[in-house]
Amino acid sequence: MSKPKIRFNGFTEDWEQRKLGEITELKSALRVHREEWTTEGVPFYRSSDVMAAINGTENDKAFISQKLYEKLSSVSGRLEAGDILVTGGGSVGNPYIVPDNAPLYTKDADLLWIKNQGRFNPYFVYEFFLSPSFRSYLGSISHVGTIAHYTITQLSETPILLPSVEEQDKLGKYFQRIDHLITLHKRKCEETKKLKKYMLQKMFPKDGERVPEIRFSGFSDAWEQRKVLELAEYSKGNGYSKGDLTESGTPIILYGRLYKKYQFAIDEVDTFVVPKSGSVYSQGNEVIVPASGETAEDIARASAVEKSGVLLGGDLNILRPFDFINPLFLALAISNGEPQKELAKKAQGKSVVHIHNSDIQEVTISYPLRAEQDQIVAVFRHLDHLITLHQRKCDELKRFKKFMLKNMFL
Repeated sequence: MSKPKIRFNGFTEDWEQRKLGEITELKSALRVHREEWTTEGVPFYRSSDVMAAINGTENDKAFISQKLYEKLSSVSGRLEAGDILVTGGGSVGNPYIVPDNAPLYTKDADLLWIKNQGRFNPYFVYEFFLSPSFRSYLGSISHVGTIAHYTITQLSETPILLPSVEEQDKLGKYFQRIDHLITLHKRKCEETKKLKKYMLQKMFPKDGERVPEIRFSGFSDAWEQRKVLELAEYSKGNGYSKGDLTESGTPIILYGRLYKKYQFAIDEVDTFVVPKSGSVYSQGNEVIVPASGETAEDIARASAVEKSGVLLGGDLNILRPFDFINPLFLALAISNGEPQKELAKKAQGKSVVHIHNSDIQEVTISYPLRAEQDQIVAVFRHLDHLITLHQRKCDELKRFKKFMLKNMFL
């Protein structure tokens, strides 16, 4: 079959089977030795720069002198907007579209260079490298399960099915819009996480202080300071491990969730077991702290369980706050700032660290009146809702893109 399952209206022609080496000029990079790097001058691409761009992360730039840049580019030519770089080493076969005014790229990066020369839509070829057909091909030429290098020869021999330039343009713009939406929601998610971190620093008093920097109007009293011993009743979870989990049954929280999938407010549980005698059930609004884990930082955190009837597994410390303490506020207070640092210092062990109820009881936290606690909790509920919303939308778009790549490419 030389036609994809899903197409835009007006396109019915078969796609043409070609090899990448037949449609445009391909190049290997020239080498720049590390001793030729400079602290300023002309930046150049390495594979780590390309992977950082793909992942949306920052990478420290490397530079060469203008003189060396002119020398190398006179031999290899200069990158043009719309050219494509493909990683040939490490995480191989990952594409990057060269933007305007791009610098040189070099052999120490294991990067391969596909010249555009106006012969293809760059976004179409970019998405081709992400498509299931290319990933399957990459696996077929691998050695011992993984491919350590994707060479210029292999790049040249890579088969590609090409539609007309008009259809390439349609497909390129379509997936460009999807990528834009994914990037937008990812950025919103990260921005909201940064805002949440900032608000945690500003809406709780700093060490040695009795009022926070940011406060709701109408509240001016100094916050109380007490040991957590005076704020709750204490007990322990009982039994159960990952081996007890089933596809359905009674919802359960195991200690690992609190640091692998941390939430300060747990309102939905997606792990289940068949109940045993002697089990401990939530009554609603318990605060739980893992009793063991891999590092002190991992387990020095608390979550509030909002629902009743949820099983609380072994290796969980359980706090039932008194009425003047909002359980979600207590979970936030224990999990951040000085209280978290204090609790982490109390964790004991080497390969596995432990925290006991007696350790939690000795931690000092600051807290305002219940009405102010409730408003603070509402802020962080809203921020968590936004984070979840953007993350879910990002994941949905990624799944949608994967489906469309499978059905709109050959």
